[in-house]
Amino acid sequence: MESKTILITGSTDGIGKVTAKALAKQGHTVIIHGRNLNKAKTVCAEIKSETGNEKIDFVVADLFLLADVQRMAGDFKKKYERLDVLINNAGAMFGKDRETTKEGLEKTMALNLFSPFLLTQLLLEILAKSPAARIINVSSSAHAMSGVPNLNDIQLTKNYSLGSAYGQSKLYLIWVTQYLAEELKKTGFNNITANSLHPGTIKTEFGQNADKGFIINLLFKLSMLFAVTPEQGAENTIYLATSKDVENITGRYFANKKVAKPNPKYYSAENEKIIWDYCMQIVQPYLNR
Repeated sequence: MESKTILITGSTDGIGKVTAKALAKQGHTVIIHGRNLNKAKTVCAEIKSETGNEKIDFVVADLFLLADVQRMAGDFKKKYERLDVLINNAGAMFGKDRETTKEGLEKTMALNLFSPFLLTQLLLEILAKSPAARIINVSSSAHAMSGVPNLNDIQLTKNYSLGSAYGQSKLYLIWVTQYLAEELKKTGFNNITANSLHPGTIKTEFGQNADKGFIINLLFKLSMLFAVTPEQGAENTIYLATSKDVENITGRYFANKKVAKPNPKYYSAENEKIIWDYCMQIVQPYLNR
């Protein structure tokens, strides 16, 4: 297998870390991302030791802050001339009360949608240098349980609930991935594919620390009884990152290493463009490459 340069956000623990280790074992150059410098260094050393692959590096950034995403992308481009695979894995579910970042953005949308959107835009120029680049956005089947999206209030300033915030952020991530795939075709970037995926319900610490309210907390704990291991959950991401079967497939949503159909209930080309344009408006101040 040809060695690839792969960047994985949110990869110092959970499914992201498992993905990084598996790709490192295959001999790829893997750049992990974390929020904490010491943890990123530790995980980097751990992956090198366990896999025997010295081509492991790390970047540090707070993906809640678009300014930090911009800084991280700049640092990455100074160090690496090309990128073959971008895996936007970082994501989270938050508590029952609406919270905003230091930049004034709703936290769920900031991390799960705006951050990967911006990072992808900023790294397109070095993805374009790869003969066959892949953008992989980790979504969730929870997109089907998002409730009715209010496209006039995308950041849920009026009717916030954690379920709506998380589900809609993952729904919109699927939509912008589809839109990006078409934009890449139109602009002649036929060497870059963009796909999204559902990794499964994973047995990790994901979402278990936030206070979601008694009923949601209980349901979340019960769902863990049917969850798969991080190793099983990472299989879909690893497949999309490396398999020759998906070389020319773009704009699709995957589950269990197969093309699946995202929930069409609220989809329209018009709604998809509204979300794309809104994301572009949010990230515009940070797009000076």
